[in-house]
Amino acid sequence: MLTITQALVDQIVAHARKDHPDEACGVIAGAAGSDRPERFIPMLNAAMSPTFYEFDSGDLLRLYREMDDRDEEPVVIYHSHTATEAYPSRTDISYANEPAAHYVLVSTADTDGGGDFQFRSFRIVEGEVTEEEVRIVETY
Repeated sequence: MLTITQALVDQIVAHARKDHPDEACGVIAGAAGSDRPERFIPMLNAAMSPTFYEFDSGDLLRLYREMDDRDEEPVVIYHSHTATEAYPSRTDISYANEPAAHYVLVSTADTDGGGDFQFRSFRIVEGEVTEEEVRIVETY
């Protein structure tokens, strides 16, 4: 289960809406081993595409060095889908290389009649996708 604050959910959704029609992407870091998302880090979608996201390799290297210096790890890796449901694509699955991370997808398309966005979380380990419950809290 992903436990995340409403404030972080709001930041992810706002980033997805701001970058629309391109996919938005980013990381929420937390203390190593805590499984608690705390520090919101929006990233540039280097692909600048409505159907694909890619972290800039230089930005990603700087981020991992910074997280290492702060004894953090990527607790959440998020991106948006602009025209499809919030479910990992084959490409998303092939690039998922953090087995301990929660992969959050936000869809800015109303694909299920449920409103103006979907917010879902998945674990992706060795190509296996498992959806998990999301618990939104005010504070930890």
